[in-house]
Amino acid sequence: MVARDWEDAVRTAVAPFVEAGIATQGYVDDIVRGAKELGPYFVLAPHVAIPHARPDQGALGNGIGVVRLAEPVEFGSEANDPVSYLFPLVAADDGGHLQALMSLAELLGDEGFYVGLDEAETAGEVLDLIREKEGGL
Repeated sequence: MVARDWEDAVRTAVAPFVEAGIATQGYVDDIVRGAKELGPYFVLAPHVAIPHARPDQGALGNGIGVVRLAEPVEFGSEANDPVSYLFPLVAADDGGHLQALMSLAELLGDEGFYVGLDEAETAGEVLDLIREKEGGL
């Protein structure tokens, strides 16, 4: 995915959740508003952003996305910029939100996961990689 800046990257990465009816546009707007007010709280690891908001901000279902940026983008995180991968997250309740973050954290700790993401050419290959890695966790 090509992004002009961090906000474009976030809005584009989270848009499929709105299209699928599992998040409201307010959920997306809250992610952006939070980053403008608090800084890039969702840039949690080197080159990785996990844009998300609290469930009560418009989460209607559960979902995790995977986005690889064509060119890395600065998010304003001294420790973890530039961002190359976004894993947008929506969870309808606090328990699901925390469980999804924990599962994702395990994947992000695996260097082979990033190699596989860089080599994947289709969405299906990304899904196969995630299934393979989840089976190995």
